[in-house]
Amino acid sequence: MDDTKLTVRAVERALDILSLFTDEAELSLTEIAAKTELHKSTVHRLLASLEGKGYLVRNAETEKYRIGFRIWELAANMSQSDDPGVLLQPEMERLRDSLGETISLYVRDGNERIRIQAVQSNQAIRRVAPIGARLPLSVGASSKVLIAFAEPDEQAQLLQELEWASPADRDAFVGQLGDIRRLGYATSIEEREPGAAAVSAPIYNRAHKLVAALGVSGPSNRLTLEKMKEHAMLIIEGANRMGKMLK
Repeated sequence: MDDTKLTVRAVERALDILSLFTDEAELSLTEIAAKTELHKSTVHRLLASLEGKGYLVRNAETEKYRIGFRIWELAANMSQSDDPGVLLQPEMERLRDSLGETISLYVRDGNERIRIQAVQSNQAIRRVAPIGARLPLSVGASSKVLIAFAEPDEQAQLLQELEWASPADRDAFVGQLGDIRRLGYATSIEEREPGAAAVSAPIYNRAHKLVAALGVSGPSNRLTLEKMKEHAMLIIEGANRMGKMLK
């Protein structure tokens, strides 16, 4: 039993290390040890194993690690026939061309949301949205959508478990949910990031199950509340078209 626990712990630690590279392109041993709160000797052994298997590559000059080709080999074998990020990209590009802003696709994973696809705006000043980013569910237009349109029991559990900056922030968030369900979309202005605004609508599949949130984001001086209200119907229509493409 002890050996099994040690083995599982080693796997979990190795996966924790790989997960760091969703936010950083390169990391040193010292940086990885600090982020994982593991001893350098432990991290060194794990890095050696991951490097030996091709999941990480070490730059001999900088001594920093980056994702190896084995990760890309695994990703290449992911099924794309029902992957929303792949299926919906053309529609996202059409919406980007229509609205001129960055379009993102979010799904909920536990108490976080993940951006699984993004189409960047072509404008010089734009909202850059990196794919794979994990974001809190307690702020942002897409977070509001993923909670507002969740099943009642699921919604209640999320509202209880999420971490809030203050009770007032939670109350303000909850107070918006009814209007969001009534209007069919949510907005946010500089809630998570200064200078940024977003509007989002739910995507339901053909079985009328909530599968994702469609987000449109841009600089807050361009994507004003009035502009978001103007865009809302186009965004809702786009989300409906996308939902019909999903089983």
